[in-house]
Amino acid sequence: MALNLGLLAISGTQTANHPIALVDYLVASLRLSVPIALAALGGLWSERSGVINIGLEGMLLSGAFAGAIGALFTNNVWVGMVCAIAAGGLIGLLHAYLCVTLRVNQLVSGLAINLLAVGLTSFFVRLLFKEGTTPRLPDVPIIGIPILQNIPIVGSLLFHQDVIFYSLLLLIILSTYILFFTGHGLAIRAVGEYPKAADASGINVAWVRYISVAASGCLAGLGGAYLTLGHVKFFTENISAGKGFIALAALIFGRWHPVKTVLACLLFGAGDALQLRIQALDIDIPYQFLTMLPYCIALMALIGLAGKSAPPAALGIPYMKESSGR
Repeated sequence: MALNLGLLAISGTQTANHPIALVDYLVASLRLSVPIALAALGGLWSERSGVINIGLEGMLLSGAFAGAIGALFTNNVWVGMVCAIAAGGLIGLLHAYLCVTLRVNQLVSGLAINLLAVGLTSFFVRLLFKEGTTPRLPDVPIIGIPILQNIPIVGSLLFHQDVIFYSLLLLIILSTYILFFTGHGLAIRAVGEYPKAADASGINVAWVRYISVAASGCLAGLGGAYLTLGHVKFFTENISAGKGFIALAALIFGRWHPVKTVLACLLFGAGDALQLRIQALDIDIPYQFLTMLPYCIALMALIGLAGKSAPPAALGIPYMKESSGR
């Protein structure tokens, strides 16, 4: 199944204007990076506010399932995208409720969400479809930007893409601007670094964390929609295949900065595209070894950054407002 999914993803990247191997590989790398990048951006919003979000995998998978079902039964890709975002956002709110209000261990909450998402999506896809796989889904529309799409190589990469890809570019800019150039972004970073000081200055720590974690879920859900509607065009069990965990590695590798994080996602996407290319060459190597390549890159990146990448100071630490009764 992994081999079939990968080859299907690669086959969708051929371009009539640039049928050369390099362009095809670059387009494939970009396409494979998009769901990871959206999930990583979501994780960035959550972790900048001080909440660890290991549940990105579950949010990505839930968004993929909700997007597929919404688009399939309405035959409308836009409805599918809204369903995916809503599903991710609701799971984000659940994670926020467990971690912020109930102060459950954030790692345990994230793992529980992942297990819940895998179980529920597998159950319902088997309940609705005997084969365990949805029929072909509607396509996310491709938008070519006039003139710019004709630029060699760059045109195919950046200016002949679907709506979700363009949304990712916009989200990178917005995330960078909001986090580092606005008062709301300052509040998020303050809550993630020094929640007690933020609280003393009048910032509602719980409210900021709720908004950030919910936004995290929405972005991961959109990444799931890209998997099913913009990438392979169907949903099958565990289609996220660990991309949420790679997104966490990219987040650490990118040092919790939107631009650096997305560049790290491009690195992992390039590794994934490379192993799929090697599989397509029919070399006598077990494909299980090749599918390890993106995860090996993630591990090497994390080992190389050991002790060099500092997370927000209050990451993973529940905040309890001090009583002023005395």
